[in-house]
Amino acid sequence: MTSSSELLFGVYAASQVSAIAGPPDNRAAIGDLVRRLQGDAPFVVREYLHYLGTPPDPERAAVLHPDRVYGELTMPDQWYLDGHRQLDLVLCYLPVAEDVEGWLRFIDRAIDRYGEIARYLQITLEPNFNIPWIDGSSPGVMNALVQGIAHARKTLDTIGLERVRVGFSVAEPPEWMGGDGAFWDGLAVVPPAEFAEQVDYVGLALYPDAFSPVAPHGTPGDIASLVEHGIAQLREVNLPKVGIGSHVPIHIAECGSVTGTERSPEHQADSIDHMVRAVVAVRERFHVRHLELFSLRDADSERSEPHAQLGITTSDYTPKVAFETYRKLVAEFSA
Repeated sequence: MTSSSELLFGVYAASQVSAIAGPPDNRAAIGDLVRRLQGDAPFVVREYLHYLGTPPDPERAAVLHPDRVYGELTMPDQWYLDGHRQLDLVLCYLPVAEDVEGWLRFIDRAIDRYGEIARYLQITLEPNFNIPWIDGSSPGVMNALVQGIAHARKTLDTIGLERVRVGFSVAEPPEWMGGDGAFWDGLAVVPPAEFAEQVDYVGLALYPDAFSPVAPHGTPGDIASLVEHGIAQLREVNLPKVGIGSHVPIHIAECGSVTGTERSPEHQADSIDHMVRAVVAVRERFHVRHLELFSLRDADSERSEPHAQLGITTSDYTPKVAFETYRKLVAEFSA
């Protein structure tokens, strides 16, 4: 357990980002690098599984490998349980046509396969964000979120896995992505017993100087105010609107900064340092309990797209400057 003033840190340890996939993941390298980041503290490892419809959309299936729901994640099962690690498992809803019944069956399969090793189960990925390859673009995503949260909670409780926390995540505040009022208005009319009271945590994705049109090339000095604004918007505006109280923790489910032709490794390290310290500064005020960095490794360091170079190591696992920056932050502020 963590107290209200402590943060539980973590990382997305695999490499694929949407449709971008470079060299295969290297388990030995991942294990070594995560141990170095974690030190002696508890540590969260984030993973993603994808529901692509019944049958799965073949184009997306060729990239996202939905059969992983039956197989293994990036690392062997026991690895997620050893060394004070905790698995944060994200179930993504990405069918090309609405299919909530198939989605609920997918949730059951994921729980049956990974429930014993998961500590957190996230239902949908950023359903407020309507862009390709993100759940907010999928038909029926609101029903998938509301029914999925309740279904997952009931299933876990029925099989004695009450310890697994169930939540969902959203993307950055509305002015960073063109508005999401319809999403929150839709949730606001759902009776609390059917949704808000079922939610154990709410995740927030923060990339203030990576993708945001607000400050696409912002200096590190801009980051603290953008981070505080993003968290405040969620806690003080959106969550009260849908009946989720301040006792429900916020997890920074994803955050990160990129390297590339216009973004040096030193800039990335400074950005991550300012970002983490900004979260630390407001964690008690807004009841923030987790911070998970995206990501350990570049999806593909040879590609120029920002999504391809979010890692704190290159795609051959060579640490960037930000690796040591994040390691020191974990050691300084970890639970």
